[in-house]
Amino acid sequence: MAKTILTVDDSGSLRQMVAFSLKAAGYDVVQAVDGQDGLNRAKEKTVDLVLTDQNMPVMDGLTLITNLRTLASYQRVPILMLTTESSDEMKAKGKAAGANGWLVKPFDPKRLIEVVQKVIGA
Repeated sequence: MAKTILTVDDSGSLRQMVAFSLKAAGYDVVQAVDGQDGLNRAKEKTVDLVLTDQNMPVMDGLTLITNLRTLASYQRVPILMLTTESSDEMKAKGKAAGANGWLVKPFDPKRLIEVVQKVIGA
């Protein structure tokens, strides 16, 4: 059974590129348009990995991660940030919130799949 990844980003084109790359590698993908939508979808179905942007309307990525980590079903689910933010300060905030890794946009699809496979396997 394919592993499921929740992608959360307010950019439709970026969500499409990420979903295309992940589906081509054999993963199922659930998409959300912002942090609140992502939280709602995560509550509907526990996924194997969350991939979230930081800067989004309604709820940002750090707030999403903090909220996910309060849910029993998301205590151990890997969460990766995929964002334009690359400062050490922001990465530290991400780690403190519960992020397991950080990828900077623009992303290389091959590198994205390598990181996902390393975190959750094929």
